Formats: sequence, C-alpha cells, structure tokens
Amino acid sequence: MFGKVLVANRGEIAVRVLRGLREAGIAGVAVYSEADRASLHVRVADEAVPIGPAASSESYLSMDRVLEAATATGADAIHPGYGFLSENAEFAARCRQAGLVFIGPGAEAIRSMGLKTEARRVAMKAGVAVVPGTEEPVSGAEQARRIAAGFGYPVMLKAAAGGGGKGMRRVDNEAALEAALRDATSEAERSFRDGSVYMEKLIERPRHIEIQVLADHHGNAVHLGERECSIQRRHQKVIEECPSPLMREDPDLRRRMGEAAVRIARAAGYVNAGTVEFLVDEERNFYFLEMNTRLQVEHPVTELVTGRDLVRLQLEIAAGQPLAFTQEEVEWNGAAIECRVCAEDPERQFLPCPGKITSMSVPLGPGVRLDSGVYPGWTVPMEYDPLLGKLVVWAETREQAGRRLVAALREFSITGIPTNLSFFRDVLEDEEFLAGRLHTGFIEELFRRRQKARTSLSEEIRAVAAVAAALHWNAGKSVPVAPPTDHSVWRTDGRARNLR
Repeated sequence: MFGKVLVANRGEIAVRVLRGLREAGIAGVAVYSEADRASLHVRVADEAVPIGPAASSESYLSMDRVLEAATATGADAIHPGYGFLSENAEFAARCRQAGLVFIGPGAEAIRSMGLKTEARRVAMKAGVAVVPGTEEPVSGAEQARRIAAGFGYPVMLKAAAGGGGKGMRRVDNEAALEAALRDATSEAERSFRDGSVYMEKLIERPRHIEIQVLADHHGNAVHLGERECSIQRRHQKVIEECPSPLMREDPDLRRRMGEAAVRIARAAGYVNAGTVEFLVDEERNFYFLEMNTRLQVEHPVTELVTGRDLVRLQLEIAAGQPLAFTQEEVEWNGAAIECRVCAEDPERQFLPCPGKITSMSVPLGPGVRLDSGVYPGWTVPMEYDPLLGKLVVWAETREQAGRRLVAALREFSITGIPTNLSFFRDVLEDEEFLAGRLHTGFIEELFRRRQKARTSLSEEIRAVAAVAAALHWNAGKSVPVAPPTDHSVWRTDGRARNLR
C-alpha cells in the first residue's frame, strides 16, 4: 500500500478521500488555490500545498503545479477525486511518466471512454444497445439539420469530450437547432477545451440509472449494482438512491444491466472504479449513455447498501491488489438516498449563491451520513461548483429511508446563503416520488404542478376577496325593513308546540 497520496481536488470529495487515506494509515496531501486557503480539506490533510490563484485553470486544472506538489511532498500516488483532472487521459499518462500512480484507470481507457463517440463504439462492440446517434461529432449546422431530420425531433446535442450536463441542449424543432448547436459547442469548449458535439435521438421521460463497476489488474471485474439518478436539474443529478425503485418491480433488470456494464468495462480494458450510465425507457429497454472513468459524486449510496468502501477499494486496486470478493458475494441490504446540498436558489432556476456561511447545524442519528466540505464562517467561493456537501441516509426500506431523510433535512440548517434544503423536502414528500415514478424530467414537472397549484390557490383567494369586498360594501348600505306584522315567527312556533 502507498505511504503518501496527494489528493488533486477540493471540497467535500477531497475531505472524503483524505479521511479514507487516514483510516488506511496513509499520509494525505492536500492542494489548494488562493480561494481555498482556509478550506476544510486543507484542515483535514496531513500537509497542504498552495498551487495557484482561484481560477481553476491556474490551480486545480494545472497539471504542472499538481505534479510539482506531488513530487515536492514525496507522494507515491495521486487521487483525482471527481471533476477537474479526474478524467484527463493526458494527466493520467503524465502521472505515470513522473513515477506516480494515478488512482484510477489507465490513460487509454480514459481516452476511449472519455470521448462519448468512442465510448458508444466500445459499448456496441460489447453487444450493448446504445441510443441512436452519430458516430462522429457533427461538423456544422447543415449536417446537423440533415441528421436531425433523419432521427426525427426532438434530439439532444451533447459534448463529445465531457459530461456533467455541460454542452447539452435539447432541440425540439429545426428552427431551434442552429442556436442550440452554437450554444452547446461554446459551452463544451469552455468546459472541456474541446467544442466537439454529437447528436442523439432524445428518449422521452427516461430513467437515468447507472451501474458501479470495479476491475483489477488481475482480470477480475464485478458490479455493485445500480444507482437511480433520474432526479436532475439542468442535466445534473441532485437526488440519487440505491437500489432503484425499478428493481423492486423487475429484479432481473439489475442482473442484465450489471452484466452489460461489466462487458463494457472489459471491452475498454478498464481497471479501478468506474460507472456505466444507462437510459431506461418506459418499456424497460436500457441503452448505454456514457461511462464515467472516476469515482462518482453519489458513491455513498452504494457504500451504504453494499457495505463496500469504494475509496479503499480504489486504493487497493491501484496498489496492485486483486479484488477480495466475487460477484456472487456482493449483497444489497436496505435502501439509501442522497441529496446534493448546494449553495443555490431553486426559486431562481437554481442560480448559484456563493457567500459566507454564518451558522450551520447538521443532522445526526442512526443511518445518517454527511459528506461535507464546509463549516460555519467559511465563505463559499464563486469560482467553483456550489456543492456544499451530500446528506445521505440508510434504512431497511425505501419508505423508511425517505422519512429518515426528511427528518434529517428538517434538522439541517445553513444560514447566510440560500440553499436547496427546503426544495428536497418538496421532492421527497411528492406523491410521484413516493410512488417511485421517476424520470429525468421529474423536477420540471414538479415545478409545473406547483405553479398550477399556486395559480388555483390564487384564483380561490381572489374569489374570497371579492366576496369579502362585496360584504364590506353592502355593510354600509341601508337595508330595507319588513313592514310590521302580527304574525311573529317565534310566537307561531310556540303555539304550534303547545298544540302538540
């Protein structure tokens, strides 16, 4: 096993990996930008090295500075976390050239699976269905129009060199295609320094389900089951769970998807932890989407249900150790759900809201886990992703896990900046979510239902206000008085009673 590992990342994932290193008896080195000088991951590390200005291009994305920090501190290996350099084939190759172990797959596997068009070819070679789409990036608006006409609208434009919702655009008709292609290309260039975009036929209301795979240097490969990742905003996951509600209805689906994921990993010559992502349509047909050649943000739900420490397994595989268990020994117990807690405003289209956290009260209790990268007094920088941490719970059933997570969210308090904590309660208590009827457009539909309910309530309020105003207006008017009469209602009723 390694003596010292540098973690080339920041925030909650850097904290998670550093704690895993300490548990394994390995010294952990943090790197930090000027904006992260007082970050929690710097405090957790055994030693920390500054690597440049706040801009990620001059710090966390600078291969030279990260490698210099690893060499200067005598690290044996580099753990990239997720994001930044984690899926950069050149960086993995440069680590090897510098005599450092890259804790992840080899450069060739990253290169083949990191390019989405190449990954589709690998999947087809492995006999796995893919969403109908182009084999090469589209070269311009005219070609895009011809391809889209052949597929039929709607279609999806996607960045060929990356994921995470960047460089993706839904296109519903030809009139919107050229602008969407321009925007997707521009965003892909900014995010991945590669503006290549390819096109897929859009599957309506799909579920997004991913399979966790592990493969070692000795030819062993297994899967640890699925994660349901259909609750997304702007193509980025916000709630994940294991197992998927779909597997309760169709237990054999996990086996078939797991086997397909392992075949893809083998076809790519993959080693270490990775995730194969699929879209599942309403008829439960599944299609390969992409492969993430790194540790996923949502890995804790798999850890809680399988009892397998993925960071520890990454370290063991990278150190050359064989997997210590077989596919038949993998078990799934209970249910886990995760919320990605972010500094953002759900009522303003999830606008990022950096700023100072003035106070923070975190939930505790059985089955509650918080992977966090922040603390009271910390200022969330504007230069990076607004993820603050991940609240994860485990229970014996999905229903119990949902109730436990709602209770934990009610205990969770962050002041000073807007967060999405209350939004999660709305989702978790929604009837469609409780019934397990999930798809990638779930949040948009939830917002439409809420808007409809608000509109209906507003109409009722206006009606009540109109009645109240009319009563108030009439109260000031003279009311005609009936002429006197000898026929008293009360007297007549009393006489009737006496005659009975």
